[in-house]
Amino acid sequence: MDGTVLQKTTQADTQREAVIRVRNLTNQFGPQVVHQHLDLDVWRGEVLGIVGGSGTGKSVLLRTIVGLNKPTAGSIEVLGVDVLNGPEQERRRIEQRWGVAFQDGALFSSLTVLQNVIAPLREHTGMSESLMCALGSLKISLVGLPQLSCGKFPSELSGGMRKRAALARALAMDPEIVFLDEPTAGLDPIGAAAYDDLIGELQNALGLTVFMVTHDLDSLYAICDRIAVLAEKRVLVEGPIEEMTKVDHPWVQEYFTGPRARAAQEKGQSR
Repeated sequence: MDGTVLQKTTQADTQREAVIRVRNLTNQFGPQVVHQHLDLDVWRGEVLGIVGGSGTGKSVLLRTIVGLNKPTAGSIEVLGVDVLNGPEQERRRIEQRWGVAFQDGALFSSLTVLQNVIAPLREHTGMSESLMCALGSLKISLVGLPQLSCGKFPSELSGGMRKRAALARALAMDPEIVFLDEPTAGLDPIGAAAYDDLIGELQNALGLTVFMVTHDLDSLYAICDRIAVLAEKRVLVEGPIEEMTKVDHPWVQEYFTGPRARAAQEKGQSR
């Protein structure tokens, strides 16, 4: 396949607001180049699914956008702020407008669920303890966890409950953008479907923009407005999932037209 970028800008795109704008991004670890000249826009209010084969740097891209990995080259703007080179105070302020839920939750093992959820409030606000606990309890209920879970430690929770607790923490500061790294990985089909439904409901109710790294075809068909495929060290193609089957690329064709994709499409259409 030649180097032609398969992304295309439509008139509708020019009328939308890009809350994340990545340009000419290069990520390199020693001799290994993970991303090179990668461009990506994320539109306000959408659920964007990031997919790609093993080693294409899906999680690396997420971690780079949120500041956990410094790229070799390129620029990243989030909500109009240069998060790579902008003033430190401005970057810290913008970080409070997004939330992140990592693959295994990344909860503090020595803190209870409630203490984990209110940790961002404790760090970034001057709220009283009682107000923080009240807001934390509200966010825990919002993600479908029982109030009894507030006093439990992460080790006392199931995998699905830990993911929901991590989501509650990501929502603690009422963010505009939520980053999800493999949110349904390790969940049984029923638990994964319930989590997808939860993300869809929260996105609609709170007006969130969701940046979701996933390999779960069910999630892509159930809740994603748009897909971005990482391949050949860049965003090879992006668009609605219906357009993915038209892409003339071996991995894209195998991923989106195989038996699992057909089953996921049928399941998504029946929901």
